[in-house]
Amino acid sequence: MPPTLWSLLTQCYPPAPQFTDKDVPDLTSKVYIVTGATSGVGKELARILYAKNAKVYIAAREEKDTISKIEQLEPSSNGSLEFLKLDLADLRSVKAAAESFLVAETQLNVLFNNAGIMTNDGKNGVVNQSAQGYEEQLAVNALGPFLFTKLLTPLLQATAAKKSTWTNEVRVIFISSFGAEMYHEKRVGIDMENLDYHHPKAPMERYAISKVGVWTYGVEFSKRFRAEGIIGVPANPGNLRSDLFSEQGILLRLQMALMHYPPVKGAYTQLYAAFSPDITPENAGTYVFPFGRMGEICKELHDAAEPDGGVDLARKFWEWSEKQVEKFA
Repeated sequence: MPPTLWSLLTQCYPPAPQFTDKDVPDLTSKVYIVTGATSGVGKELARILYAKNAKVYIAAREEKDTISKIEQLEPSSNGSLEFLKLDLADLRSVKAAAESFLVAETQLNVLFNNAGIMTNDGKNGVVNQSAQGYEEQLAVNALGPFLFTKLLTPLLQATAAKKSTWTNEVRVIFISSFGAEMYHEKRVGIDMENLDYHHPKAPMERYAISKVGVWTYGVEFSKRFRAEGIIGVPANPGNLRSDLFSEQGILLRLQMALMHYPPVKGAYTQLYAAFSPDITPENAGTYVFPFGRMGEICKELHDAAEPDGGVDLARKFWEWSEKQVEKFA
């Protein structure tokens, strides 16, 4: 069952942001990681955090002069920018990136799992795969961020326990998509027996399944860690002008152009998820709508994630993910 008409309209054509960079406090002495921060939403997010005097790690495959460009845009910042080499399509790279960060830092205030891809199949319909043989979108959008988060969780726990840490400050942002609501597996959200896609799925369906998985991470992470002061927040950043649709056909790109907004508005969604006092341990795991407000995932996915009356999807996908990354954890 897809989302209601009202949910569709309010996510595709959101109201004006009520939480922006102006609502973010000074972030001196705070440390953040933004994955996929060399372009689009991630770059805007990193720029805003840096402008607020934070130390920001740009986690990506290549640096692309991002640091110098952001520094030129925000010359008055007292923060710092660092590059962290990270390839989410290779779990070995994910482990190396986390280990490098853990050597360099003694705190992590918010992890923004911003990076994501939407790809078509290769030549002759061959499904693109990650270094470990997973469907590429599943690897980059879900498994890579899952392992990265898992490896950094002990530091998040330590940060939450510090006396200098603000109340409800330590958070992990999981970026899902409206596509998860539109193209998920009916009734169950994800077919857990078909994650190797021996029953073929179209690229957009596989993208949606990866983003359902990301949403479940936010739900399950909150259940497991909110008692320790870490809040997981799944969010739909909105339909934004970015590189995400670069591999899609001209008709889809033209259609999406009618609903696309500047990347900075997607950054506002994530700022709300990361800093809004609306989000507490009690409501952690609640879905965030664009461009920064509490929402509700479609009923079919909500019900599928429930242990009672549903299929316990959030727990099952978490445990499946644990098994896939265990030799890198």
